Amino acid sequence: MSAELDANAWSSSASEGSAMGKEGMAALVQVLRRRGFTVVGPTVRDGAIVLAELESADELPYGWGVELEAGRYRLRERTDGAAFANAAGPQSWKQFLHPAKLRQWRADRVGEEMVFSDEAPSIPRYAFLGVRPCDARAIAIQDRVLTGGIHRDSGYLGRRAGALLVAIECTEPGGTCFCVSMGAGPAAAPGCDLVMTEVVDDEGHRFWIRGASPEGDEILAELPVRPADPVTCTAARASVAAAADRMGRAMPETDLRELMGGTLDAPRWDDVAGRCLTCGNCTMVCPTCFCTTTEDVTDLSGDHAERWRLWDSCFDLDFSLVHGDPVRTSPRSRYRQWMTHKLGTWYDQFGSSGCVGCGRCIVWCPVGIDITEEAAALHDWTRSDTSGEAP
Repeated sequence: MSAELDANAWSSSASEGSAMGKEGMAALVQVLRRRGFTVVGPTVRDGAIVLAELESADELPYGWGVELEAGRYRLRERTDGAAFANAAGPQSWKQFLHPAKLRQWRADRVGEEMVFSDEAPSIPRYAFLGVRPCDARAIAIQDRVLTGGIHRDSGYLGRRAGALLVAIECTEPGGTCFCVSMGAGPAAAPGCDLVMTEVVDDEGHRFWIRGASPEGDEILAELPVRPADPVTCTAARASVAAAADRMGRAMPETDLRELMGGTLDAPRWDDVAGRCLTCGNCTMVCPTCFCTTTEDVTDLSGDHAERWRLWDSCFDLDFSLVHGDPVRTSPRSRYRQWMTHKLGTWYDQFGSSGCVGCGRCIVWCPVGIDITEEAAALHDWTRSDTSGEAP
């Protein structure tokens, strides 16, 4: 809860900032492109709101919202024309900063020798437009994982160093969102370059925008903005505060790290294992899961070889392969590993939870397993186990 309060305090105490209309959003995209950024933001494609390169603000999902439930995602039309009144889609910014597939080196036979060459791909300078607070928190967590220790990912570091973050505060949480429980929203926290809040009311469609870094201030100075009026600021803050009270899900109010460590033998793990397909969808859509594997490939002639780094999942049977046999052979052990790491032992490694409450793992689970429901069931079990009462 302290992280949530800090985030809201920062948002409320920030400068009153500026206001701009839809023409300001169009100008923002063009200013970023002129500055050499590859602008990436939400757009509608193939029945979902996805993240893709934008050439203009017209590609933003104006007038589209989403309906989210466990194992269910649907677009729905909105009547207010809002661009960002939709919860997290199937993708996160992880796919740009920590790509799912990355070639590490290649080798070619030259005469009697194999000549190796490291991959040194050009790194685009990304501007991420519309980063939700939960995803901004996820980026901060991946920063700690991939650049905070002695084994740093130089590729991630390069991509992250050039990235500019334009945050959008959440005013329309989805049915599977629980960022408040994880201290990750709905208000923006420090770490972004620009922060926006979308307001659509009787006064019109506009954005409250504030600079949050020196570069963000420079960009803001190039936009067609006006000083933010009290009505816009009040409406924006009220919308964000109301969003905090409309979360579709919540984690149990307990120490999740302690809960995970104390329930390793709970019968609930057998229950969830009977439903889990171990497909790994939850780890693929999670904005903080970072595990990778390597794959070596060669052509039939043996004259060319490559090594690729690929996303991996702890739900894969071979993930824990040691000396020919996997350590975690059952769905029970693999689901338990994922959830206890995400909510518990992540603290031991990185000093925080690995969950930001975006709800993607719930939505994109084909059988609708709900991490908040599982945590609540484990919490109920601990209470019944100590009190003797039926769960």
